[in-house]
Amino acid sequence: MTEEKNLKERAQEYDASQIQVLEGLEAVRKRPGMYIGSTSGQGLHHLVWEIVDNAIDEALAGFCDEINVIIEKDNSITVIDNGRGIPVGTQAKTGRPAVETVFTVLHAGGKFGGGGYKVSGGLHGVGSSVVNALSTQLDVKVYKEGKIYYQEYHQGAVVADLKVIGETERHGTTVHFIPDPEIFKETVEFEFEKLATRIRELSFLNRGLKITIEDLRSEEPIKKEFHFEGGIKSYVQFLNDTKTVLFEEPIYIEGEQQDISVEVAIQYTDGYHTNVMSFANNIHTYEGGTHESGFKTALTRVINDYARKQKIMKDNDENLSGEDVREGLTAVISIKHPNPQFEGQTKTKLGNSEVRTVTDRLFSEAFNKFLLENPTVGKKVVEKGILAAKARQAAKRAREVTRRKGALEISNLPGKLADCSSREPEKCELFIVEGDSAGGSAKQGRSREFQAILPIRGKILNVEKASMDKILANEEIRSLFTAMGTGFGADFEVSKARYHKLVIMTDADVDGAHIRTLLLTLFYRYMRPIVEAGYVYIAQPPLYGVKQGKNITYVQSGKHADEELARVIKELPTSPKPSIQRYKGLGEMDDHQLWETTMDPENRLMSRVTVDDAIEADRVFEMLMGDKVEPRRLFIEENARYVKNLDI
Repeated sequence: MTEEKNLKERAQEYDASQIQVLEGLEAVRKRPGMYIGSTSGQGLHHLVWEIVDNAIDEALAGFCDEINVIIEKDNSITVIDNGRGIPVGTQAKTGRPAVETVFTVLHAGGKFGGGGYKVSGGLHGVGSSVVNALSTQLDVKVYKEGKIYYQEYHQGAVVADLKVIGETERHGTTVHFIPDPEIFKETVEFEFEKLATRIRELSFLNRGLKITIEDLRSEEPIKKEFHFEGGIKSYVQFLNDTKTVLFEEPIYIEGEQQDISVEVAIQYTDGYHTNVMSFANNIHTYEGGTHESGFKTALTRVINDYARKQKIMKDNDENLSGEDVREGLTAVISIKHPNPQFEGQTKTKLGNSEVRTVTDRLFSEAFNKFLLENPTVGKKVVEKGILAAKARQAAKRAREVTRRKGALEISNLPGKLADCSSREPEKCELFIVEGDSAGGSAKQGRSREFQAILPIRGKILNVEKASMDKILANEEIRSLFTAMGTGFGADFEVSKARYHKLVIMTDADVDGAHIRTLLLTLFYRYMRPIVEAGYVYIAQPPLYGVKQGKNITYVQSGKHADEELARVIKELPTSPKPSIQRYKGLGEMDDHQLWETTMDPENRLMSRVTVDDAIEADRVFEMLMGDKVEPRRLFIEENARYVKNLDI
């Protein structure tokens, strides 16, 4: 609190002298991918985060408590904050107004040693100028010292000098920009839910900060407001709201050492999956890093020490592993660092070595104290780890059964895999087919060179409700693990995948949909890298076949299937009279039809499975496949009206 007070006392010192210039703005439009990752939808949305991050920096410094993001009717973006307002005085090196320098010179801002910010959330510090360069138009209004300053830019170039356009009592900055379609050729359409998800996350990570998002493009504008006084403690509760927890209130710990602030919130569920999320200066460190490793080390050590001191574990018992003590854990780790160092392939792994020690020390001291003061919770946590250790040992014994020692073993699989002849994974496809009948047709109709078939009988085990030893005891799942050759869970190696297309092919009925969901749950929980690599597909067999004489026309399933069927019939000659067949099961098609409609690369339709939002995917799988009935019931009630042609 003393540091925050000092920052507020120095507010008047945030002026043009603190805007540092490192280099010019050349080549941003020529090589935008170097600055925002790509010019796809992902890069488009990155523009919003660059501007929002600047507003967040004001919040981190203690000068901003509200941010508004608006998707305007013309699909442009407006970001409003009530911070101090970007400095408007003359910047010494450029001789131009500081706000103009921020928007026209790369690496110009208050983040580069000028004293403007103690902690900054921007990963690269290129934000404002890059957004400006990649927009057809950008305009900024600064509300500062009783005046409203305005400047406009086109494709990064200044239109006119900064000018005063009015008086005001408010303070802050408003940035409005229109993405350039010459740059973003794939799309310039912003996705409301994608923006809302990240904004919700930022609100969790910045306790007390209110962030709103509005979408004005539809007749009925959408608005969401996020404001969490509980911060990351509320985040953990949100992540666990569809799960059964072992104790009601998440454990929350915060502290500061060496100018590094650390926040940790944890809560255990009765499930088998671990969800540890780490952040550094609001940046989601997907690849972990020193803060995450420091936390994990401390968690394992403290729980083992506590278990022995409390005689819950005997002296000769083997220590619980990190994997054991993290089973069922949901944790959010958030650190703020004056100079974060990022590494890894995607620059989302924290590398500062001192953070490991600071996080370990702060968390272990506070967590140990909590366990001593809350013995009931402490006992539940330790017993959860002991059960996990027993299951781990059982899984270790079962795991050996699934290890593939050579290609010849595949022919002996109980899952009756019909392998392909090619050994080039990028060309190979594995079809997981529901039922022996459809499996037989698929084996007869496939291209044996690159298509393998693995029939499964009925519904596989729901892995959301099962421990690893139970999962490995399931014959169908074992066959799938072995066929893929990748291993699973912590031992998964995507580079060993024998097929780069894993295709789920089930019937177009309720049972088929359930089997598909069970398989997707398995892939997401225990083979997630193949989903992230884009290897998982869902076959799209036709729903109808319209036969007239020797000719047959197929109609795909989907919400417009009936309309498409009517159109096909209407366009047919009047005779002979067509016959219509509705394919409720894959087994109703012979091998030729199955190849022609669903397996032939020249004609087939397949949906690729992607996970854009891992948090939401985790919540959906838990809600659909977990033990809690109430969230599932509410989901069904809210979405039942969208279901057509339901087979029961």
